Amino acid sequence: MTRLEKCDLPVILLAAGQSRRMRGADKLLEEIDGVPLLRRQAEAACAATCGPVLVALPPPPHPRYQCLDALAVNRVPVTEADEGMNASLRTAFAALTDNPPAAMLLLADLPELTAQDLSSVFQAVDLRSETLIWRGATKDGKPGHPIVFASALFPAFAALKGDGGGREVVADADGHVALVPLPGNRARRDLDTPEDWAAWRAEQADGQ
Repeated sequence: MTRLEKCDLPVILLAAGQSRRMRGADKLLEEIDGVPLLRRQAEAACAATCGPVLVALPPPPHPRYQCLDALAVNRVPVTEADEGMNASLRTAFAALTDNPPAAMLLLADLPELTAQDLSSVFQAVDLRSETLIWRGATKDGKPGHPIVFASALFPAFAALKGDGGGREVVADADGHVALVPLPGNRARRDLDTPEDWAAWRAEQADGQ
């Protein structure tokens, strides 16, 4: 397997966080064009690959499960979700099957990313090269998401603790990271608070 012609790599979608900064609301259930953000992200992942899509979720029952109904995704409960993002990474990477040569990591709270953006990062993957990470970036070159990790890095996720979000793994791969520019600020624009959502929606309305 060399440069990917038709992507069959798995996508891991992280959606087990508690939305603490939303003051009681759930940012992943906020709607965009009538669709909950989490479902929108899961649909984009399914459109970008014919491989498995794993969604890391809080332990059931939880409303996020319902918004994924009828989608061909694997729901992965994270029993230690309260610990932080690294618990989701440990659990989701451990749930991968069939020894894929690489896997994409996608955050669920990046509302401007599209299926085409995910495909653009997938298309940059060259498994013959010495590159270990292919990472979406902003138009001006700031690193963001999604991130594709080569399988050589998978064992590192098993040891992660806390809420570092895999930064340790990226840092250890220094010199073997390729950035893939995406339009605008899509690779980094996250919405964590009600104020973030209000500002973003106002921007969308102004742009119409």
